[in-house]
Amino acid sequence: MFSKEGFIEACGGAVKEGQAAVRELVQEAVSDPSGIVKELGEPKKAGIDLLHRSDDLTVINFIWSPYMTLIPHNHNMFAVIGLYNGREDNVFWKKTEDGLEAAGADSLGTGQVATLGHSIIHSVTNPLGKFTSAIHVYGGDFFEPHEPRSEWDHETLKERPWDVETTRKCFAEAEERYLAGLAAHAAE
Repeated sequence: MFSKEGFIEACGGAVKEGQAAVRELVQEAVSDPSGIVKELGEPKKAGIDLLHRSDDLTVINFIWSPYMTLIPHNHNMFAVIGLYNGREDNVFWKKTEDGLEAAGADSLGTGQVATLGHSIIHSVTNPLGKFTSAIHVYGGDFFEPHEPRSEWDHETLKERPWDVETTRKCFAEAEERYLAGLAAHAAE
């Protein structure tokens, strides 16, 4: 059975062994999606639910609103992403002289895990009309990394310094759109 505190403690040990060890823990956790929901609660609101933060490890429960997209960004640390509800579509990007160019894509469903290396640039979309929930484990401090992070404008694909407030705003705006849609549907 998934335990938030037990998972964080295990990740603290595994991060010292590397990304593969963290991946094993995340894979085991998302193999029981209902156990995670029982421990963390049913996803009801989009957001960044910080479970743990230290210099060498960040664990976040991301809740993606229906049809939400997050702009291209990097982490400058490894990441392991495990879905326990919904679907997450990733577009992977490579840098060019003019900004970014799409380089590939992957789609994750419930119970699946992705590993992202230190230099990966990706954007994320929840293509479903329901919440998508994922445990993200980072090999560093997601909010104040040792190396400055970048994000890219969705329209122009021009690089700029990563700003956590841009990410929070994206989640808040997606939540507002979702709630407005519910209200419009209820008024019909």
